Amino acid sequence: MKIVKTIKVMKETVDELRAQGKSIGFVPTMGYLHEGHLSLVREARKNNDIVVVSIYVNPAQFAPHEDLETYPRNFERDENLCAREGTDYIFYPDDQKMYPERYQTYIRVTEIEKKLCGISRPIFLKGVATVCTKLFNIVKPTHAYFGQKDYQQSLIIKQLVKDLNLDLNIVVCPIVREKDGLAMSSRNEYLSENERKEAVCLYKTWNLGKKMIEEGERNIEKIKKKMKEHIENYAFPKIDYIEIYNAEDLSEFENNAIKEGREIAIALAAMVGKTRLIDNVVFKI
Repeated sequence: MKIVKTIKVMKETVDELRAQGKSIGFVPTMGYLHEGHLSLVREARKNNDIVVVSIYVNPAQFAPHEDLETYPRNFERDENLCAREGTDYIFYPDDQKMYPERYQTYIRVTEIEKKLCGISRPIFLKGVATVCTKLFNIVKPTHAYFGQKDYQQSLIIKQLVKDLNLDLNIVVCPIVREKDGLAMSSRNEYLSENERKEAVCLYKTWNLGKKMIEEGERNIEKIKKKMKEHIENYAFPKIDYIEIYNAEDLSEFENNAIKEGREIAIALAAMVGKTRLIDNVVFKI
């Protein structure tokens, strides 16, 4: 496994690999890897000749009051995990290389970013779209792998790839969960013992909404009300959003009623103590 720190060397490396007809599977991350990330690496390894993992805590997706400085980092640990999973290259740039002086270009996916995390974290999705576009141009993958936990993010990436005519396949992989159902996240590291116990409420809350739909309830406001009441039984979590949308594009259902035969996304976010967690489920009825 090789560690590449400059854009020039990364581009030269992948140009040579692509010239040899190699397929390149790419997993963009902010590091502090967990089983969710590693499941993406395994999927890339299974289906590509070459696997590249980027490790870069992207400042463009953090607002001034958010956790850029305290975001968990441990490159040595990440390096060992990547090597264990058969990664060929780690792309590990710094801020100066990714956003040099006088940098001024950003990518917006204007409709999808208006929902969910785009309301409470308006900078976040612009930063994600921008850094992923830059990484795609540097790594030049044939396939890029994302986790469903960041569902809105995956839709934004799919849309920008389509709109910008990028020659790239986006693969969205299932959420990896702890034994109690909590979606794996690098930010779970922030949780105190009591907060960790209560964080599973996100998983239990969307399960409640899904069960109501599967049992025949179609009124979205009734479902969201029951979900809100459920999560409010816990001491720590404070709801950011609970939403039910068409899974394809996060559009709203007509007349506030779920339609048969549609793929549904239930998505929620909450502050658990000082830690913001997200979760979702996508299913069809």
